[in-house]
Amino acid sequence: MTNPAHARHRPAAPDAVIRSADLRASGLTQHAIAVRCRPSGPWQRLLPGVVLLSNTPPTRRQRVRAALTYAGAEAVLTGTDAITAHGVPVPQSDEVLVLVPAARRATSRSYVTVERTTRLPTPVRRNGLPTAPLARATTDAARHERDRERLRTTLFAPVQAGSCTIADLRQELNVGNQRGSAGPRALLADKDHEVVPFIQALATRLLRSAPLPPPRWQVPLHTAKGTKLGVADAWWPEAGLAWNLGAQHHPLPTTEQAKPLLAAAGITVLHTDPARLSTHPTDVVAELVDAFTYASKNPHRR
Repeated sequence: MTNPAHARHRPAAPDAVIRSADLRASGLTQHAIAVRCRPSGPWQRLLPGVVLLSNTPPTRRQRVRAALTYAGAEAVLTGTDAITAHGVPVPQSDEVLVLVPAARRATSRSYVTVERTTRLPTPVRRNGLPTAPLARATTDAARHERDRERLRTTLFAPVQAGSCTIADLRQELNVGNQRGSAGPRALLADKDHEVVPFIQALATRLLRSAPLPPPRWQVPLHTAKGTKLGVADAWWPEAGLAWNLGAQHHPLPTTEQAKPLLAAAGITVLHTDPARLSTHPTDVVAELVDAFTYASKNPHRR
């Protein structure tokens, strides 16, 4: 049976998370709250002063909501949870990272890392949460990441999704907290990591307006005998269409001698000057659609 107090307080508790102070203000005594938060009770404490109106394991969303509730009204979600809220999938950190004004005395507890800042961003509402802008969330996550591969993935995921640029991240690192910035700064300075994410970001933005299924990115292609042909910047396996933007160290060949190999493998290649992604996007979309239609009818495609 649903506890009457539980039902009464749930509407005022986003994601079933509420402050103990709000429960007391509604008429519950401290003792009544404590009884309900016992191991056998219907509620549980997630953080100091924060109650979950459920006795089931909290979801990630509830843990995030609890972190923001604990940190206070001005808290802003940042880090990997904020990146995910912006619609960019990244490896999830064990911590929930929140920003608070520098004058606040909130401290980190349990799974919550509280970072005080003089540059508290104006929050962007994402999925009902006050979230840092994407570039800020990304650099904050990167500064707290110690695993190099996870750092690389997290740092470049928004760029590859076409949601921000290398320049955006560099600028945010330059003006932001310098603690932990050496690793992401080194990655952003490495030219080998700049070209592919930048071109892929432009291509990703362009494909949002194209009536095509999403491609796979940076795919090595081979002949039937296993001979490597090169790397497609984008690849539609259902059509056998490769998109060559010249972003790879080993791009698909453009020579006349290579055409029979590509044809025998059932691969149609569209070569596009990456500059045209910005200067002639409508033309490029039309060319892609035509190439996809042609490639789909290729009798040799695998």
